[in-house]
Parts: sequence; structure tokens; C-alpha cells
Amino acid sequence: MAEMKTPQEHREAARAYVRYEKDTERRIATLTLVRPARGNATTIGMRMLYADYVHRANVDDEVKVLVIRGEGEDLGTGGDLDEHGDMYLNPKDGESFLPDLEIDPDEDVAWPPPGSYRHLHSLTDYYTRAAAGQRPLQEFKKISIVEAKGYCYGWHFYQCGDADMVIASDDALFGHPSFRYAGWGPRMWSWLETMGYRKFVEMVFTGRPFTADEMADCNFVNSVVPRADLEAEVAKYADACSRSRPLDVVVAQKTFFEAYKQYRGEYLGSLLTGWLEGMLPAMKPDRETGVDLGGDAFAGGIARTVKNNDLNYPPEWRLSRKGRAAKD
Repeated sequence: MAEMKTPQEHREAARAYVRYEKDTERRIATLTLVRPARGNATTIGMRMLYADYVHRANVDDEVKVLVIRGEGEDLGTGGDLDEHGDMYLNPKDGESFLPDLEIDPDEDVAWPPPGSYRHLHSLTDYYTRAAAGQRPLQEFKKISIVEAKGYCYGWHFYQCGDADMVIASDDALFGHPSFRYAGWGPRMWSWLETMGYRKFVEMVFTGRPFTADEMADCNFVNSVVPRADLEAEVAKYADACSRSRPLDVVVAQKTFFEAYKQYRGEYLGSLLTGWLEGMLPAMKPDRETGVDLGGDAFAGGIARTVKNNDLNYPPEWRLSRKGRAAKD
């Protein structure tokens, strides 16, 4: 077993993959995920840095608008599943999620044992907090805009759900692969509120990704443009927001919207999803098809398992561009 990195080592290793810049004259900051060779999949360290930068922008008086984008073809494919390997269900001796919770592995902290409810729930409950890098935009009191393109899956879909505005290219695909192998994701309450019940449960129960146009139809996306026009469209929105009412007014407005979301149960939804995710080891397969989370389905890697399972669906419902283009 490879030696686990400390939280600080995770952060340092991720600095090449997260770029934060700001235009002080226009008061627009841009946070770019720079890992295109891996579809901008986020590592533990990338999520830590992401939360750090959103927090910094929230405090910085030179920032009024925050744009989140990805380098290359995609916003992102979600978290780096290979990083955790088989730890979710079949952890090896000495493995734990301590670094995710910003605890050094050599500190005198004992991780709950495999087989206990707390073994997984200690992590999934932590994911309900902004500092974990899952939902920092939910608590952001400035204006946030996501530039959505290509794959907008998993963790990146979380950010779309929590942002104030989503500007998408016409080739964008939204969804969460875990709907087909686990059944849920940490920001389900947010998606339910933004997409509406019928469309969101269709996504959950079929596991199919939705196109940018479909997401615009259910009021999840603000604008859909050709890929070549995406950056200009985002810049137009960001510039307009930067010229709006004073920053104090924006923060007051966002506080009102946050109060509304809490009235609707946003944080309760996060806690409930954390509880659901902690129950993952208790979910048993009921037939031969699909992904058996309790077996050796992930022996070849969870990413490969998800891709192979994707082939069981009609081409137009597949997650990958290659699979969607295939003809059965």
C-alpha cells in the first residue's frame, strides 16, 4: 500500500491543476481547473484548493464576480475516482479517509473500522460542508457563474447546481455517473430544486445525462451558445454582473437567497444525502445486471467499471461522447 499523503502534500501536488486570477479593475475573479488530460477530474488537493479560493474570493473586496471554468474540452468529469481506489467498500489495512478531512495520517486519530456505519459516513457527512470543497458556492456571498462545456459530471455538476448562473455550450452534458452505480450524489437537494422533480428523478432513475438544451428547458441553464461563442457569452454575463448594484447590495441579496434556500431545506438535504451515502455498503444487488458494489466489480478500477456499464444503455443515453456516437 502506498503511503498516504498529508493534507498539505495533497494541496501542494494540486497547485498545478488550479489557477486563480482576478481582474481588479472589473472585480471579476476566474477560477480555472487545469487538468485537461484527465478531463479536469478533481483530486483531494484540488477540492481543498477550490474551497480555499472560493473562501478567499468571498472575503476579497476586489472580487464581486467569480467565474468557474475548466481548461480544454470539458468543465470536468467529476472526482478522481481512482484516487480513492476501493476504499469505499473494500479498504486495505491502514487505509483511511483522514487526508480528506484535513487530518494527517500520522496523527493520533483512529479511523472508524470497516463494517461500521461511521467508516464511510464520517467522510460523506464531511462532504456536506463548504470547506470540503463540495458545496462552497452554496455559501458564497458574491456572484458566481459557471462556464459549462463538454462533460459536466459528478463534482462539476455540484458546482453547476450551486452557482448563481450557468452559461453552457451547446455540446455540454450534465449528470452524475454515480446514479448508475451508487444511486445518489451529495448535492441532490440542490439539483431537485433547480431542475424540478420530474426531470431530476428521470436523470436519477435512468442515469442518463441531459444536454444543455434539456437543462435550459428545465431552467437549470441560463444561456446556451455554440462552443466558439462560450467565452464571450460568459464574459458578457460577468461584465454585466460586475456593473450591477454595489457589492454590499449583492451580499445582502445573496443573504436573502441563502435564507430562502435554507427555508427550503438546502442544508438538511446535504445532511440527508450524507446519511444516504453512508449506507452504501448496506445496498445489495437484486439481480445479475448492473454494478455489484458488494462484489469485485471495481477490481479493474471504478472508472473502467462505469464505462463498461455504460454500454448497457441506448447510445443516446450513454455518458461518454464516444458511446453516444456509437451505433448499435
